[in-house]
Amino acid sequence: MSRDVDPSLNRRRLRIALRKAREATEQSQGQAAQALDWSLSKIMRIEQGTVSLSVTDLRALLQQYGVTDQELGAELEAAARGSKGPSWWAKYNDVIGPQFSQYLGYESAAASFRTYNPIIVPGLLQTDEYAMALLTPRLDEGQARKIVELRTARQERALEGENPPWTFFVVDEAALHRQVGGPRVQRAQLQRLIDISERPHVSLQVLPFTAGAHYSTLSSFILLGFLDDEDLLYLEAQGNQSIRDDHELIVRHQECFESLRETAHDGEKALDLIRQVRDGIDSS
Repeated sequence: MSRDVDPSLNRRRLRIALRKAREATEQSQGQAAQALDWSLSKIMRIEQGTVSLSVTDLRALLQQYGVTDQELGAELEAAARGSKGPSWWAKYNDVIGPQFSQYLGYESAAASFRTYNPIIVPGLLQTDEYAMALLTPRLDEGQARKIVELRTARQERALEGENPPWTFFVVDEAALHRQVGGPRVQRAQLQRLIDISERPHVSLQVLPFTAGAHYSTLSSFILLGFLDDEDLLYLEAQGNQSIRDDHELIVRHQECFESLRETAHDGEKALDLIRQVRDGIDSS
């Protein structure tokens, strides 16, 4: 990974490699920090991928962990040089908090998305007008438009390009009926769901009202999957939490999502339900 990719991805490359190298030596973060005469928080921030890393500090860590692979060292040095500077979403920092900023770093590196929302259409599937209608009751128009601009950029990264990640969406039937922004906006939003479902890397299912209650009946969640790391759980309703270390909670949501997929309509059955609701909306 080189300096021409987003700095957040270089920091992630370093985070994973250095954590694995430390664990291979059976050193704790505290022991590594003490040996290098660093603060514990410095090691923690490096392994969380929230800070850039100088080549000098990288070399000190590799020596401490006994890493002698020259090819790996060169790759990590390139990542360290590319870990500096703002990420692509930096221009939106005035409308997002640090927790969501951290999540965007993970989202940018994800190989798959699994998303469920019990109330509204998930953000990565929303039209601009639908998103504005959701945001304007609690934000001024300028803030809302900037958040929508960020959402559009996220959609392009997640759904378009030559090799987009696999995306799995379970949309609750309630979201189909709730007329966010009025009949015209809702009809356009439902048509967008139909259009996006035709993309090869997208799986769109609809959870019918008849499905009843389940583990995440009252809250939305996103599971990010990676080729080189364990899943991450994102809970927007609980303070924009990005959860990597609570394995029991992650497994519960993994099991919940698989259960939702088994229950939800897919293929033409899902599209027929979306078309039925769309056509039943009075747009006069």
